[in-house]
Amino acid sequence: MNTASEEQWLFTISSKRRIIELNFKEIARYKDLLFLFVKRDVVVKYKQTILGPLWYFIQPLFTSVIFTLIFNNIADISAGDGVPPFLFNLAGITAWNYFKECLTGTSDTFKKNQGIFGKVYFPRVIIPMSVVISNLIKFGLQLLVFFGFYLYFVMFTEKASNVSLQISLVLLPVLIIVMGTLGLGFGMIISSMTTKYRDLTFLVAFGVQLLMYASAVMYPLELIKSKVADGRIPKIAGYLIEYNPMTSIIEMFRVITLGIGDVDYSMLIYTVIVSTIIFLFGLVIFNKTEKSFIDTV
Repeated sequence: MNTASEEQWLFTISSKRRIIELNFKEIARYKDLLFLFVKRDVVVKYKQTILGPLWYFIQPLFTSVIFTLIFNNIADISAGDGVPPFLFNLAGITAWNYFKECLTGTSDTFKKNQGIFGKVYFPRVIIPMSVVISNLIKFGLQLLVFFGFYLYFVMFTEKASNVSLQISLVLLPVLIIVMGTLGLGFGMIISSMTTKYRDLTFLVAFGVQLLMYASAVMYPLELIKSKVADGRIPKIAGYLIEYNPMTSIIEMFRVITLGIGDVDYSMLIYTVIVSTIIFLFGLVIFNKTEKSFIDTV
């Protein structure tokens, strides 16, 4: 006969939880569910569309064409000597799209999945994680498009005379992780807040659009610095753009892929620290909200 001391419990339910909790062991147990959500995000989104996954390629290409026409041709913003403006814009948009999709895809986690959350238990953080992973597939496809145009400009035109891949390209995985972490952190914060303040739902799309213009997607950071030095832009606006973590990421993405400038390792460290803080803050709020959101959503 087994004594009470010999009994081993599979699960222990306790009201005590750590402030920052990300149970990787539990997430690993639900890895099949995680992959199921990833498949859902990839397949279902374009299942009943005419062009389907082609939208992955159409959106960045058309946006790059428009940015080149408006900002480089009409506004006369230079991408740099020997750097094709289209390739400059495509690099910025490719990096920006991954962050944007991670942020917007996780910003309505509780509202979008309230039916599932109210019926069955699983680690709630799996859903925002699945969004980040599924968007990684989309980012990979858009990255292939970028390198396709990169090869075209370098090998078949003379417009990319100063474009070259850098050894610092090995930092690309770091930039991808930082973008995903930053988008996930912001997304969890917004998702948690929208359970009580529905108005934020309407502000997300508008806010993301404003953030894009403040992230040096369609212009080089050096242009902003020069305008601040000339007094044409207030210093506070220049600082907000320069120390925006996405500005650093996009600038570094262009450096390692196009060879424009050098990697600023101090800004890379700054961006990693800021992204980590935002992610941990978002995780704290997310864990706190999941306990009671079903009563307010």
